[in-house]
Amino acid sequence: MLHPTIALRSVCDITPELLEGMGIRGLMLDIDNTLTTHDNPTPAPGVQKWIAAMKAKGVQLRLVSNNHPPRVEPFAKSLGISAVCDANKPLTSGFERAMRSMHLHRNEVAVVGDQLYTDILGANHFGCRSIYVAPMAPESWKKQTFIRIKRILEKPFLPKSFYKE
Repeated sequence: MLHPTIALRSVCDITPELLEGMGIRGLMLDIDNTLTTHDNPTPAPGVQKWIAAMKAKGVQLRLVSNNHPPRVEPFAKSLGISAVCDANKPLTSGFERAMRSMHLHRNEVAVVGDQLYTDILGANHFGCRSIYVAPMAPESWKKQTFIRIKRILEKPFLPKSFYKE
């Protein structure tokens, strides 16, 4: 349940062609350490261009975050993407809401994220495909102690190799 469908170094490595080959028409995206570093209000370099390329190819995008509206909504607005806040990942209710808003089926969506115990486990439990991306930066011990502990517990299960086209 902790194994992703595919593992990539960065969200920007996801191409429309890769998604088309997988039959994916929609992505449910994590925010922190997937699209930007923790608590950063600005997308990482290349992310806005990647979002524009996905939209241009007709890929539907939704942010699905365990974070609260004051963090998620401004970030979503800056990218022009709808969001599901307080998603309670790895529980499936947030994924269900995002998928319904896209009017797609489970076999047409994938979850993209950097954490095995929330994003990947949740996607696999929900019954859709999962795309693991390597975290952008290590978490601070002061602010994200719980996530740092999860990172230690994830280590034996992390993908041993990353997809290369």
